[in-house]
Amino acid sequence: MASPKRLPYTTAGTGGGARRGSGTVPRVVVLVFLFVIAPSIFFVVRSGGHVHVASDPKGANGNQETDWQQQLVTNHLKSILSKEVIDAIAASQQETGALNLDFFRDHASPSWKTDDLVDKKMNTSLDIGDKEKAENSTAEHDSPLTYKAPKDGSDEHQVDTAAKIARRKLREKRREKRAMDLVQKDDEAHVKLENAAIERSKAVDSAVLGKYSIWRKENENENSDSTVRLMRDQVIMARVYSMLAKSKNKHDLFQELQTRIKESQRAIGEATADADLHHSALEKMRVMGQVLSKAREEVYDCKVITQRLRAMLQSADEHVRSLKKQSTFLSQLAAKTIPNSIHCLSMRLTIDYYLLPLEKRKFPRSENLENPELYHYALFSDNVLAASVVVNSTIMNAKEPEKHVFHLVTDKLNFGAMNMWFLLNPPGKATIHVENVDEFKWLNSSYCPVLRQLESAAMKEYYFKADRPTTLSAGSSNLKYRNPKYLSMLNHLRFYLPQIYPKLDKILFLDDDIVVQKDLTGLWDVDLKGKVNGAVETCGESFHRFDKYLNFSNPHIARNFDPNACGWAYGMNIFDLKQWKNKDITGIYHKWQNMNEDRVLWKLGTLPPGLMTFYKLTHPLDKSWHVLGLGYNPSIDRSEIDNAAVAHYNGNMKPWLELAMTKYRPYWTRYIKYDHPYIRGCNLSD
Repeated sequence: MASPKRLPYTTAGTGGGARRGSGTVPRVVVLVFLFVIAPSIFFVVRSGGHVHVASDPKGANGNQETDWQQQLVTNHLKSILSKEVIDAIAASQQETGALNLDFFRDHASPSWKTDDLVDKKMNTSLDIGDKEKAENSTAEHDSPLTYKAPKDGSDEHQVDTAAKIARRKLREKRREKRAMDLVQKDDEAHVKLENAAIERSKAVDSAVLGKYSIWRKENENENSDSTVRLMRDQVIMARVYSMLAKSKNKHDLFQELQTRIKESQRAIGEATADADLHHSALEKMRVMGQVLSKAREEVYDCKVITQRLRAMLQSADEHVRSLKKQSTFLSQLAAKTIPNSIHCLSMRLTIDYYLLPLEKRKFPRSENLENPELYHYALFSDNVLAASVVVNSTIMNAKEPEKHVFHLVTDKLNFGAMNMWFLLNPPGKATIHVENVDEFKWLNSSYCPVLRQLESAAMKEYYFKADRPTTLSAGSSNLKYRNPKYLSMLNHLRFYLPQIYPKLDKILFLDDDIVVQKDLTGLWDVDLKGKVNGAVETCGESFHRFDKYLNFSNPHIARNFDPNACGWAYGMNIFDLKQWKNKDITGIYHKWQNMNEDRVLWKLGTLPPGLMTFYKLTHPLDKSWHVLGLGYNPSIDRSEIDNAAVAHYNGNMKPWLELAMTKYRPYWTRYIKYDHPYIRGCNLSD
């Protein structure tokens, strides 16, 4: 009993005890901890784990006992701990509830946790293929700021620390970035493939593809010829599946697909529309559909099919390009040939001309040939039928035919035929005169640079020996410039008009591939404003300008000409011969022709040197005087042709050739008398 009496004294006066005896104090402190503080902490911890039920009387007694114990412990703690510590404990209990062991199990310190560190290491080592699985697993275990009910059914919330939330957000950002990188790489690959396909498609001419092109206007209606197109699509897919079947050793399926392909191809034949198909085509299409369904079930592989279709597309593009080159070669070859019927006409006329007596070989009204008051035309041609259309169409549309004079120049081979035709078919009251270019003695190699160049060994090598093509497609590039018309002086006479007609003031130059539809006398009244040449310009926004015809990498061209200068057309040109002489146009032409002996300034032809010779000396005429493109452009507006004074068949599709565009031929054929004995005798027909 003595010890309890001394306990307050000892605890309250520890300082004094220390001075009396140093060995007594440590024992007292230990006793206080064992019998007072330790039981108090134990009761505090135990009290937090009790569940208070108001309806249970035993529980109520237990609560009273617990309150008495808490009061006792609190009194002892107040005597030991400071007021600040007691307030801190009370505040903590108000915020988090009574302290107990379960609380520390559920709310362990972040420094005790190793799960996040392990997750982080595992997360960095995940493969791209397991990304989705890892995301799902992570979401199940540590989804950010989510409520998690404990297993024991208590109402506690799991509180995530700021560091854990930051780490979780960082992981989520890394996952999103990796996903975005994968999507971006995939999109870039698709874009590259699409751009490559677009570039290849630009080189494909839809006119060559014919009915295989689904983008043509005829196919804008989805029901238009759907059976033909579906059967062609089936054949394409059957070829792909047959290759897959062969690679996977599905020999029965391969043979069945090959058989159906042949049947479908026979059923389609040359059909270009549903109406052209045989009545059995629908059955063939149905059977092919069944085989394709079977093949899809057995050998379908999306990746391989895509590769096969791309390979087929590239192969088709290359085949189309090859066909285009062959078509270009053949069209140019056809353009520079004379049909048998026209050759027959020329030969028969020549024979009959030289059978005529000399006195019957002369044309009337020769006094008009040098009269400057009349309307004079220059026409240089070796095609009898074409020349006749030019003369006939001009006279038939002229208001005063008697005032028109035609100066025809041809070569020695066609001189007799040209004379004989117009002797038999005179142009009414108009005057006509035919000359032979080989009789122009002043036109020789010493005076004319073109003749000198044509006689050179280098030019003969270029035309007749060098770079002979071994295939049709290989010869298409330079064939355009090897046209025989470039070897003929008839093509270059346009630069010598004052020398041929020295007494004339104005003359209208016409090509032999034009048709006159209106009276042309108004051209003589056009004020050229001191210029030499009156012509219709041909440039648009970016085409038919000087840079298309001339080599601007050459310093002589670059210094003297504007690459954006507008081009103009030969075919119908009014020339002021007085200004021609004053400005020495022929001399300018000779200068540039001499500089182009090695073809470094332009390729062969007369338009490039014409553009250079008449540079800043050409007056633009109204476009209604001259419409161009009937020899190559199928989309010219009909009203534009009808309103034009002159329609020009420039290009390879001349109206006297079989490859002419049928919708433009009537403008030309209306001026031919197909019942004429010579024409009928040579099988010329409309």
